[in-house]
Amino acid sequence: MEKLEERLLGKSKEAFIMAIELYNKPTIKYRVEGFSLFICNAWELMLKAHLLKTKGPNSIYYPDNKNRTISLENTIKEVFTNNKDPLRLNLEKIIELRNTSTHFITEEYEMVYVPLFQSCILNFNEKIMAFHNIDMTTIIPQNFLTLSVSMKALNESEIIARYPEEISRKLLSANKTISGAIESNNAKFAIRIEHYHYITKNKDKATSIIGIDNNADAKVKIVKELKDPNVTHKYSSSNCIEEIRERLKRSNTILKFKGEEKNFNSYHFNLFCKYYGIKKNPKLCYQHQLTHTFGYSIQTIDFIVEEIKKDPDMIIQNLRDLLSKK
Repeated sequence: MEKLEERLLGKSKEAFIMAIELYNKPTIKYRVEGFSLFICNAWELMLKAHLLKTKGPNSIYYPDNKNRTISLENTIKEVFTNNKDPLRLNLEKIIELRNTSTHFITEEYEMVYVPLFQSCILNFNEKIMAFHNIDMTTIIPQNFLTLSVSMKALNESEIIARYPEEISRKLLSANKTISGAIESNNAKFAIRIEHYHYITKNKDKATSIIGIDNNADAKVKIVKELKDPNVTHKYSSSNCIEEIRERLKRSNTILKFKGEEKNFNSYHFNLFCKYYGIKKNPKLCYQHQLTHTFGYSIQTIDFIVEEIKKDPDMIIQNLRDLLSKK
C-alpha cells in the first residue's frame, strides 16, 4: 500500500509541474494567479511529507482536530523556524498573493512578482532534493525551470488610469514593498530580471536588430558599460565554488583526478579561470576598482558546471596538461 508521504510527494511534483507549465503558456493572461495557487500547493504537500518523515503522522494535523491538516503558513513555520530566512519570506509573500488573488490580480502583477516566482522555483528544487532526494531536473529539464518573462515595465500612470483606485493602489504598494525587500535580501528571496542592450556593428553577433530614429518620440540612452557589477557579478570565488559543488551533487556528477573522487575546490576553480581566461571576460568576471577583488556572474558557474559534466573523470588532468604546455 502506498504511504501517505509518497502520495503527497507525487501530488506535489504534479502541482509544481502544473505551476511552471501554466505560467509559461503564452495564451494565459492571468497566469500569475494560477502559478501562485499551484506553487503554494506544491510546497504545502512537499513540506508536509517532510514533517511526516521527520516528526511523525501527528505533525501535520491540528492538535484539537485530527481530521484537519495544518495550513501552509503553519507548515512553513514548523520547517523554517527562522522568520528572517529569505526563503521563508519569499513563500510568505507568494502566499499573500494567493490569498488576495480573487480580488486584486491584474496582468501587471507579473512584472512585480516574477523575481519572487523564479527564486521560489529554484528554492523548491533545492529543498525537495535536500528533504526527499528528488531532483526535479530529471522530470523537467533545467532550462524549463526558467520562467518566460514579460519585457514590459510597470508604468505608474498607466496603472492609475487603467484600474479603479483600490486595485491600482494595491498593485503600486505591492511593487514598492517588494522592490524594497529585493534590495535587502539575497537570491533565496528574489532573482532580479534585468535586460541589457548592446550595440554592435556585426549583425552576426546580434540576437535582435533595431533602428535608430532621431525623430522618434521614445528615447533611449546608450549605455556602454555595466552600471552595477554588484548585481550582475555578485559571486565571489568561494560562492562560485560552493554553488558548483551543489550543482554537481544535484546532478550526481562525480569529479575525479587520477581516478580519485574530488570535491571541487579553489585549485580547480583557478584552473578554469586560467585556461579559459575567465578573469579577462567581462561577461564572466568583473574586477572592483577600489578593492581589486573579483566578482563573477552566474554564467561563470553555468559554464564550469557544463564543462565538468562533459568529462568529469579527466577534466582536471586535461586542464593541468594544457596549461603546462602554454
